[in-house]
Amino acid sequence: MKRLAVLGASGHGKVVADCAELCGWNAVSFFDDAWPALQQNGAWPVKGNTEDLLAGLSSYDGVVVGIGNNKIRQVKLKQLFDVGAPIVSLVHPTAVVSQHASLGLGCVVFANAVINVDACIGAGSILNTACSVDHDCVVGDCVHISPGARLAGGVKVGNLTWVGIGASVRQLVNIESGAMVAAGAVVVQDVPQGVTVAGVPAHILHRKE
Repeated sequence: MKRLAVLGASGHGKVVADCAELCGWNAVSFFDDAWPALQQNGAWPVKGNTEDLLAGLSSYDGVVVGIGNNKIRQVKLKQLFDVGAPIVSLVHPTAVVSQHASLGLGCVVFANAVINVDACIGAGSILNTACSVDHDCVVGDCVHISPGARLAGGVKVGNLTWVGIGASVRQLVNIESGAMVAAGAVVVQDVPQGVTVAGVPAHILHRKE
């Protein structure tokens, strides 16, 4: 019996749990701070909150954060790191990850995603359905590469960045930390820290104060 705890009983968490079962985890349970009001997340039980999970880590062979929000995922991942939790990564059986790529702890790689040679993915990042990360890309911690997004070779993506569904990023572009790339955007030049870009080609819509 392989027992996995998923912290965060969200819709994203359900995809994490489903991926986990396909990876051979046959006993998956959720923990969420909405418990006890939240008792079930799809097919899986919610057994407690974050404190309950931290107190009962010895009952689980692995733990992963199932929260889509990058900043909240980062906070929860740090809590788990700080207590030496058995954090795992999950790679869907249909994903293609080069043996020469690297994945940080707590990553999830969903169906039909491709991570090519010498790509480096930071801790707690989400490589969502059918996205692609080409050779020599560097993706920071707690990044979300959304479904169908494409990073060409040598792209660098800073921590806590969100690359939206169907976006494309030209080779060798740098996207700095905390940026957001809108759905369908085509990024052809560097993106500064903390801005939102959208359009074809992408331009800055919003800059954090």
